Amino acid sequence: MSDITRVALDAMGGDNAPAGIVQGAVEAVREREDIKILLTGQEDLLKKTLSEYTYPQEQIEVVHASEVIETAEPPVMAIRRKKDSSIVVAMNLVKKGQADAFVSAGSSGAILVGGQVLVGRIKGVERPPLAPLIPTAKGVSLLIDCGANVDARPSHLVQFARMGSIYMEHIMGKKNPTVGIVNIGAEEEKGNALVKETFPLLKACEDIRFVGSVEARDIPSGAVDVVVCEAFVGNVILKLYEGVGGTLIQKIKGSMMTSLRSKIGALLVKPALKATLKDFDASEYGGAPLLGLNGLVVKVHGNSTSKEVRNSIIQCVTFKEQQINEKIKAAIQSGQDGKKD
Repeated sequence: MSDITRVALDAMGGDNAPAGIVQGAVEAVREREDIKILLTGQEDLLKKTLSEYTYPQEQIEVVHASEVIETAEPPVMAIRRKKDSSIVVAMNLVKKGQADAFVSAGSSGAILVGGQVLVGRIKGVERPPLAPLIPTAKGVSLLIDCGANVDARPSHLVQFARMGSIYMEHIMGKKNPTVGIVNIGAEEEKGNALVKETFPLLKACEDIRFVGSVEARDIPSGAVDVVVCEAFVGNVILKLYEGVGGTLIQKIKGSMMTSLRSKIGALLVKPALKATLKDFDASEYGGAPLLGLNGLVVKVHGNSTSKEVRNSIIQCVTFKEQQINEKIKAAIQSGQDGKKD
């Protein structure tokens, strides 16, 4: 059973739950034999939804959870009070070692709180960051942090850089990934107090390839592999990224339908355009892991389709195979030893 990756999947979270979540689970087990999915949620509803599909039934198990944490609920209160919710039940499976990973499209706040309170932080990790992959001209970069720690300290950002480097190297296969800190200019003396304090600390890290500041306009070109920032800045970057991307696609599609000539041109470029847009589709890369926990916690978009759910589940296999948590533990311990010296 050690070769099987067990994923606790919150079937009740997100705009497309449970149908889209269940479909993603089915697609994942149809594609991979080394996955076992523990689907948490209202048993009768989930079994009815599963009955619409043909799939290897031994790879999906329904774990009953009678409650659902809604997006608008205060996260701390929801985690404490709704102990039989699909999120809490699934996270407890990870906490008890009955699952290797947790995936959800549900309440971001509840997932962040539950990850720290239930799954728990790796010893030495000060703050777990949320780290999505974002498409760039060169492939993808890791944006860390994009939503977990709004008021971060310099030491937090240094740990983000270390964890992000490990993730990019061992999950994405990027050898010796470059690291940059988000800033308003390339010069070392620029930035707010947090950036100015963090810059020399990153510069002194021998275990990462820090290349200095990265301006927001250079992120889409793939200027660095790991984009380090605190969560307020990261979330603004992520949301602007998504908004501009969506607007550009709408404008391109609209302009191609303005005349007969443009429609003919659209037919000619459609295959190439489709391939290009696929590279910039965030759902191709799975969800955002909350790094630095004792088990893998992955947050997918609230409006995720089955494709993003499936890719996020498969992402968990690589995370386990590459022993990312063990590598993070070693990196954090190494950093602490360096401080002692």
